[in-house]
Amino acid sequence: MLIGYCRTSTVSQVYGLESQTQELIAAGCERIFSEQVSSVGKREQLELALGFAREGDTLIVTRADRLSRGVADLLGIIDRLEKRGVALRIMSFGGGVLDTANATSKLILTVLAATAAWEREVGRERQLEGIRKAKAAGKFVGRQPVVRRKGTQIMELHQQGMAAAAIAKQLGISRASTYRIIGEMSSGKAK
Repeated sequence: MLIGYCRTSTVSQVYGLESQTQELIAAGCERIFSEQVSSVGKREQLELALGFAREGDTLIVTRADRLSRGVADLLGIIDRLEKRGVALRIMSFGGGVLDTANATSKLILTVLAATAAWEREVGRERQLEGIRKAKAAGKFVGRQPVVRRKGTQIMELHQQGMAAAAIAKQLGISRASTYRIIGEMSSGKAK
């Protein structure tokens, strides 16, 4: 079965959604999932489309940016589809069609995956180099754990008779961390 997915970022992009829908119908999609939500928002229709697809089906989108937030997200979606035996066809991908059912498209995706991994590693190396330089200059002290910063607040609420679970909920921290801080500060072992 050919399954279509289309998305626009805002409700005002009605024509963009209609255009994508028409392209998916012309491509032979029997079922189309559509939504108007930012790519960083919760994409409920995408999740429904991914859940609806069965082995042997093909999910079709007009462009990669309608489906994913970036390379890493695209590769994650493709991985989810491949594990279920579902192909992906992107109708406009750099001037051509990307279809995970063929070897050339799989090669392109392998290159994309390698590029994404390289970008993550280079970014990590830059970050570590920056931290090393900041430490050498005495400017880097590291991030203080959120719960430790709230230690005084935790103890004040605890001394007022508030239960650890209520403290955790009010301060937006875990119950286990709240118990740990109360224990450490009560016994004088606080760091």
